[in-house]
Formats: sequence, structure tokens, C-alpha cells
Amino acid sequence: MKDARTKKMVTMAMLAALSYLLMVFVRIPMISFLKYEPKDVIIALGGFIFGPVEAFLISLAVSIVEMFTVSDTGWIGAVMNLVSTCSFACTAALIYQKNRTQKGAVIGLGVGVVTMIIVMMLWNYLLTPIYMGYPREAVAAMLPTVFFPFNLIKGLLNAVILILIYKPVVRGLRKAKLVPAREITPTQPVETASAEVDPE
Repeated sequence: MKDARTKKMVTMAMLAALSYLLMVFVRIPMISFLKYEPKDVIIALGGFIFGPVEAFLISLAVSIVEMFTVSDTGWIGAVMNLVSTCSFACTAALIYQKNRTQKGAVIGLGVGVVTMIIVMMLWNYLLTPIYMGYPREAVAAMLPTVFFPFNLIKGLLNAVILILIYKPVVRGLRKAKLVPAREITPTQPVETASAEVDPE
């Protein structure tokens, strides 16, 4: 049990480090001043493997480190990052945890994208005027033309990339013995188990 806990912590730390590195080195300009960073893909991956609480903890760690290293938006930027990532990754992981099939993964990611868009429209309206110094009227005008399309594209990219990399990454973690193969419980139908895409 202790060994399993240690492996889980090591894997989560690796995912947090990878997410941070992607945030630092992969920034793709998109709409206006907004840039796409694929860090949420890795955090959602951690959520699919371990669960929504772990996705939150990875996101929290990355947001704090980002705040003290490369961010120039202080604690408000950290909160925005945490809310954006968790609204997507934790929502998707929560749904997938209850239905660990390919269909459950797609539904979870879809709901995660929609949740992130709604949450970030509200948070951008409330907090962007504070930490960027924009008039609230200007931010309101940017919601349908800048923030909505950006979060839609960002969410869809995150979902598609995660679906593409999930199985190969998990297979690699299994081979490294960082993630155990998921056991079939006596009450679990064999056909249900074979349809699962989760590795645990």
C-alpha cells in the first residue's frame, strides 16, 4: 500500500512538472492577447488516471509554481488559471470516474469544455478588469468575440489531444510500473471491463 502511494505521488509530481514545462515552453498565440498552453491536457490526464481530487492538486501545484516563477499577474492570475483548469479537468475526470468507458470519456470531456466556457466567461467578466486594467464595458464587449471563441477552441484542442495521447501514455506508465493495471471486480461484467479505456 505504501509503495502504491509512493508511485502515485511520483506520477502526480511528474505530471505536474510536465504540465509546468508545457506552460512555459509551448505558448501558441491565438485570439487577441490570448495564448494556448497545452498544460490542461496533462492535468486532465492525471484526473482520468487518478480522479478529480488529484487533478485539482496537480493544477494547484502548477498554478502556485507558475505564480512565483513566470507569471506577472500575481494571485489573481493564479486563481484564474486554477479555475480555468479545474472547470475543465476536474469536471471531465469526475464524469469519467463514474463511467470509465470511451463514451464516458467523451461525455466527460464535452461537459468539461462547456463548463470551462461558462465559468471563464463569468470569471473574465469579473476579474479581467481588475488584473488587466480594462474597463468592464470593454471586457463585456470582448466576451462573445474574444473569450468565448478562445475558450471553445482551447477546450476542443485539450479534449482532442487528450483522447489521442491517453492510451499510449497510460501504457507507458504501466510498463514503468507507475500505474497498476486495473483489476476486474467479481461483480463487473467482462464486456464492460473490455470497453474501458482507463488503465487503473
